[in-house]
Amino acid sequence: MMKASEIEQKIKQLADPSKVKILSSFFKTGKGEYGEGDQFIGVTVPMQRALVKSIKTLELSEIQKLLKNPIHECRMTALLFLVEKFKKEKNEEAKAEIYKFYITNYPYINNWDLVDLSAPIIVGGFLLNRPKDDLYIFAKSTNLWLQRIAIVSTLTFIRNGQFDDTLSIAELLLHHRHDLIHKAVGWMLREVGKRDFNCEYAFFTQNGRYKTMPRTMLRYAIEKFPEEMRKNFLIGKI
Repeated sequence: MMKASEIEQKIKQLADPSKVKILSSFFKTGKGEYGEGDQFIGVTVPMQRALVKSIKTLELSEIQKLLKNPIHECRMTALLFLVEKFKKEKNEEAKAEIYKFYITNYPYINNWDLVDLSAPIIVGGFLLNRPKDDLYIFAKSTNLWLQRIAIVSTLTFIRNGQFDDTLSIAELLLHHRHDLIHKAVGWMLREVGKRDFNCEYAFFTQNGRYKTMPRTMLRYAIEKFPEEMRKNFLIGKI
């Protein structure tokens, strides 16, 4: 069975130093930024996916070692393995174990791409037909990444015609201070609107929510609205 140390070496062999500066800037790794201290070595996600496909499976104990690695691409690869393991698993107890593993190791799921790639499939997939209490705990936490997990996980619910939890969590995060949450909430609201325009419209207009929500959130959410309506939302004339 493949070891985490062997996979780390394979990832490092794929590194492209010319991409490091761009990735470090894009994912805000500077002092005081949300990704402060994250280390990139310049490996693309398609390369990582190909590596995971070639190895096929990895034990949870080895995934955890890889997930604790300071190199961003190692953590991404660990999550790609975990997503594949969850998708292939048929046993509900084993799925619960993967879910528990994921939420226990959330401190290492610490950039937006890591969350977005994994949370809808693992957290959203596991909680789809189960109580959603954990998501509300995450949303009310002070951890940026748990909060993003809370809202982005609901993408799976949306795709299955369930909108209530997305709207409730969006309400909890409506006046969040961070741009990454503004974008995530706006994205999920837009996804609701793609499937039920009236539902999204009602959310915005109830008690004039759209007038006080962050502008980035609003812009993301109404991106697909008819042009005239979108303009009216932005100038507060709905």
